[in-house]
Amino acid sequence: MLHTEVLLTTLRKLFQVSTENSVGTAHIWPTTVKAEKPEVSKPSFADFLVNASVSRTPGKMPHVRNTVDPSKFNSKAVLPYGLRILDFQAAMQDAYDLFFDLNGLLLDRGLQRLDEMLRPAAMSGIISDLLTASLAKHARSLTANQYFNGHPDLVVAGVYPNNTVQAGSKGVEIKSTRKAGGAVDTHGARDQWMCVFVYQVDNDTEPVRDRAPMTFTEVYLGHVTVADFRKNPRSDLGTRTATLHREGIKLLRSHWVYIV
Repeated sequence: MLHTEVLLTTLRKLFQVSTENSVGTAHIWPTTVKAEKPEVSKPSFADFLVNASVSRTPGKMPHVRNTVDPSKFNSKAVLPYGLRILDFQAAMQDAYDLFFDLNGLLLDRGLQRLDEMLRPAAMSGIISDLLTASLAKHARSLTANQYFNGHPDLVVAGVYPNNTVQAGSKGVEIKSTRKAGGAVDTHGARDQWMCVFVYQVDNDTEPVRDRAPMTFTEVYLGHVTVADFRKNPRSDLGTRTATLHREGIKLLRSHWVYIV
C-alpha cells in the first residue's frame, strides 16, 4: 500500500501523461506557473479532484460508474446553513465520478484500484477532503476552511477573515467512515454540526475488475455537543480521540440525510 502523498504524486503524473497524449485535450493539472505572474498558484489537488474529468475510449471501461439514488434521501431532513439535498447528491456523485475516472486509468495500466491500494484511514481521509471541496463548490453559503487542519472543514463564507479559522463554531465538520451507523473518531469533543458519510468497499469479488464501486450507504448531519462524546483511552504514544457515545450516536442517526 502506498503512502497517501506518494499516491497523489503518482496520480498527478499519470494524469499529466494521459492528457499530454490526448489530442485536443487541455491539461487538467498545470505543470508550470508563468514567472511574470508569481501570485498565480497551482490549484489544490482537492480542487483537481472535484473538477477532473478524464476522457475515456468508449467500450473499454472495465468497471461501472456508480450513481446516487435520489429516492434514498430524507425529504424531511432539516439542514443548516441553507444546505440542500441537491448539494449532497452532487457532492456524492462527484466522488463516484472521480473514482470511476481514476480507477479506470489505474486498471488500464494494470494497477490496483484506489479501493485496494489505500489503507482504510487514507481512503476515508481522501473521501472526506473530496466531499468537503465538492460541498463547498455546490453549497450556497458554505466554503472550505482555508486554515490547514482547521475546524470545521466547511465554514460560513465571510464570517471569518479570509474564510480561515483554526477552531470555529460556524460551519460543518465532514467525516467519512466504513463503520456502519456513523460512529467515527474525532480529535476532540466539541459543540458542532457534524456530517458523517458512511461508505462500503468491495474487496472480495474476483476478478478485481468485477468488483462493485465504492458506495455511500448512509449520510448523517446533526448538531452535537461536548456532552454527547466519550473520550477514548490511549497509551502514552497514542493520539487523544473522542467518539460519540451511545446516546450521541442515537442523536446523530435521528438526523439522517441518506440511507440505502
